[in-house]
Amino acid sequence: MIVFDLKCEGQGHVFEAWFGSSADYVDQQARGLLTCPICGDAQVVKAVMAPAVAAKGNSRAVAVQDAPTPDVPVAISAGDAAKMRAMVDALAQAQKKALEGSTWVGRGFAEQARAMHYGEQANSSIHGEVAPAEAKALMEEGVPVAPLPFPVIPPEAKN
Repeated sequence: MIVFDLKCEGQGHVFEAWFGSSADYVDQQARGLLTCPICGDAQVVKAVMAPAVAAKGNSRAVAVQDAPTPDVPVAISAGDAAKMRAMVDALAQAQKKALEGSTWVGRGFAEQARAMHYGEQANSSIHGEVAPAEAKALMEEGVPVAPLPFPVIPPEAKN
């Protein structure tokens, strides 16, 4: 797992996102799957991050006078990292359980969600893919949809 600080270009919101690898980040960005969780902006880029560099053994600790600003990443302890991993794992398990009775509809998600919303199709639990702009349009129409915290591997892509 790798964590990046991301930033939306519209309003400059900075947020963290976890990926399986750097290649996963590049793939999700290329497919338009990254959006700002605060404002929904689809123009998301990596934010500048300070590397976590261990202090030299002969250096003195210096007290930090100012609280970090939201745009500056803060180093976390190994214990906090373990807690974060546990929370991410718990969230992934919750998503897995929520999707157990759901049907993968791929790129047909928006069409089927609208059809259910307008009574043209029986309601059922579905999940799939939509572009950020389409997801925003669904929400503006009042179609009850929500983004998943983690990407889903389509059934046909699983090994």
